[in-house]
Amino acid sequence: MKKSIFVMAVAMMFAMVGCHNQNTKTTEKDVKKAEEALFNSDMSTNPEAVPEAIATFSKYAEENSEAADAPEYLFKAIEISINTKQEAQQSIDLVNRLVTNYPEFDKDPVALFMLATFVYDEQMHDLDKARETYQQVVDNYPDSPFAADAAIAITQLGMTPEELIKMFEAQEN
Repeated sequence: MKKSIFVMAVAMMFAMVGCHNQNTKTTEKDVKKAEEALFNSDMSTNPEAVPEAIATFSKYAEENSEAADAPEYLFKAIEISINTKQEAQQSIDLVNRLVTNYPEFDKDPVALFMLATFVYDEQMHDLDKARETYQQVVDNYPDSPFAADAAIAITQLGMTPEELIKMFEAQEN
């Protein structure tokens, strides 16, 4: 009997701790911890820490949406997601959240350009979505340095390396 009461008490304690952790707001300390875990001593990315870092940065931005650093941490989640080739939908959702929630953020065109290049074009091979996203950069951020790059990328979508070489050679002549 005493043993079962002890087991129930321990189980209730774990349940309460679990519920408490779910309701705890993500702090800058949590973000710093995730950043530290993300890199190995040789500064290479620790693949095991990637999902947690993305989740922590994203959650911090969501829970602290009015904080000045919120869009920056959401952008970091995007960079990690795209650069480590996580699930494409995750990267798409993060970028959409960034441009929707922070339409004036200076890195929105970068995020969209990365999405078009590395997710839609290279990872998913969806040239239509890549073209549409590049066009979004051109239309919505015409003063961004990425607008000119996006316009060029649109003209080169789907071209083979050989076709690109021929095009560059023709432009030189």
